[in-house]
Amino acid sequence: MTAQSPVRWTDPEQQQLEERVAATELAWLTMDVDAQTLRVEIDNFALIHHQLLGPLYARLDELDALIAEAVAARTGDPQDVHRAAEARRQVDELPDLDALFADIQEQEAAAPAQPPARVRPGRDAQRLYRDLARRAHPDLSTDPAEQQRRSAFIARVNEAYAYGDTAALEQLAEEWSTDPEAAPAPDSPDRLAWLRQRLEWLNGKIAEVAAEQVRLENTAMGELLALAPQDPDRLLEELAEQLLAKAAAQQAELERLLTDGPAPGDNGSAEPRPQETQTMFAQLPTTDAASVPADATLLDVREQDEWDAGHVDGALHIPIGEVVARLGEVPQEKLYVLCRVGGRSAQVVQYLVQQGWDAVNVDGGMFAWEGAGRPMVSSSGQDAFVL
Repeated sequence: MTAQSPVRWTDPEQQQLEERVAATELAWLTMDVDAQTLRVEIDNFALIHHQLLGPLYARLDELDALIAEAVAARTGDPQDVHRAAEARRQVDELPDLDALFADIQEQEAAAPAQPPARVRPGRDAQRLYRDLARRAHPDLSTDPAEQQRRSAFIARVNEAYAYGDTAALEQLAEEWSTDPEAAPAPDSPDRLAWLRQRLEWLNGKIAEVAAEQVRLENTAMGELLALAPQDPDRLLEELAEQLLAKAAAQQAELERLLTDGPAPGDNGSAEPRPQETQTMFAQLPTTDAASVPADATLLDVREQDEWDAGHVDGALHIPIGEVVARLGEVPQEKLYVLCRVGGRSAQVVQYLVQQGWDAVNVDGGMFAWEGAGRPMVSSSGQDAFVL
């Protein structure tokens, strides 16, 4: 160094603040990238979780309601009826998640269906995102017009980062590099005050990002993803296996309730009930198929495929598992109840009689109806038959 170039004096306080601001800025941007990356991963995981497991969860909820309704139909106990109504209400009130994506699905209807891709932004994308956030953040300006311009630009940056689009981030970085950065020069008298304000602002941002990180980690999807952050696909497979096993167990329980299992409260001591025999519930109001008046009000409690194969024209169709929830649809007049051979209809008649209906079980069900030569129709228009 020559005598003509004197040593430049630097304010020690300003130098210390410059270093603290640089370090705090790096900490904030690193945390912000981590939080943004977690948000992207959770969003993608939630979408795949809904598409793969949503139908299974819906099926389990429906089976819960059907089991509760079957128990209520067998016992007629007010508490069981209430539990069945609550279970059905929960199913009915579930949000239609597919409807939330209806607009997107309509737009993509013409395109071949593609499985959603999980996006984890790479190191280059993270570096570009961090640099753009540092230079273009709206809070770096106090001018409203400039803040609005920066907000629009950062929105484009966030979108590119969400897709892990490194090429788009590079183009955005090149675009922003032509804009000046507003900050007092190092030798400006305003620099020290600006550094203090900047440090305070950065500390506030770090607190905000930390709170957002905690919030994301504590969401249902965040906690689920944390179980296998490196292999979420395997986690979804394991969950699907568990749900399928649970659904199979519930289906078996429902079939037991609707066929030959002991009634609730029997503790297994009662003899198994025969499957849909004509002698079930002999104490209930019963008539044979040939004696049902031609203008009688009929209720068919079989399942949809049985109904479609062959039913009485003009009959009301409510599957046994839905009777409790749809009780308001059942006419108050004298009612003749049908199933395949009379077992399920007897359960429904027992319940309806306890609720004050004038209900009669058609002994022998649709098999007896067909055997008596009574007319039937099918949903398809083809020859009707009893399934």
